[in-house]
Amino acid sequence: MDNKYAGMTVNERLYVSGLMGEFDEAVKQKNSETVRAILEKVELTEASIKPILERLEL
Repeated sequence: MDNKYAGMTVNERLYVSGLMGEFDEAVKQKNSETVRAILEKVELTEASIKPILERLEL
């Protein structure tokens, strides 16, 4: 699988994908399922998603 987000930070991935606003709203609402789904859309692995959710206390 070709990762179109290779070399980008999480914030860069969210911005380029147009999902930054949706991500911020999901974090604000403490909706961990939506946050996880968005992070998966920008091709993050479970190993990367888990610490992000922990840091966000979700």
